[in-house]
Amino acid sequence: MRVINKIYLHCTATKGDETGDVSVETVRRWHTSEPRSWSDIGYHYLITRDGTVNVGRPIEKAGAHVLGDNATSVGIAYTGGLHAETGIAWDTRTPEQIKALKTLVNALREVFPTIVSVHGHNEVSAKACPCFNVSAEYVNFNRGARGNLCECG
Repeated sequence: MRVINKIYLHCTATKGDETGDVSVETVRRWHTSEPRSWSDIGYHYLITRDGTVNVGRPIEKAGAHVLGDNATSVGIAYTGGLHAETGIAWDTRTPEQIKALKTLVNALREVFPTIVSVHGHNEVSAKACPCFNVSAEYVNFNRGARGNLCECG
């Protein structure tokens, strides 16, 4: 098993309404076709608007979600990230997605005690993704707190 020490949060950069609630298979098709031509979906998990956590790339395999940091990280994306009317970058997470993200982060931390931090893709790339302030929302996690992340931020 690979050593995992970080989690990166992403969005699919789709509209934050029902039209942007894409499936793992849709994102897999985006990632495996031209121009990317990756071997699989880049994310390990994809969370849909209803809070369902879908498995993407197997956790045993390095993702394709953060250039230069895939080998030791997990990639989690939520569907959405664009304002439904304007199409600009926006925090479109539903309450169910917010809860599912934090529950999944906590579960991964239990399985992989080597995970020490959670980051947004925008911290290491010139992108708006995941369209919310991860460092503020997960501040207690990144400070080493081991409590319930649903109370973070």
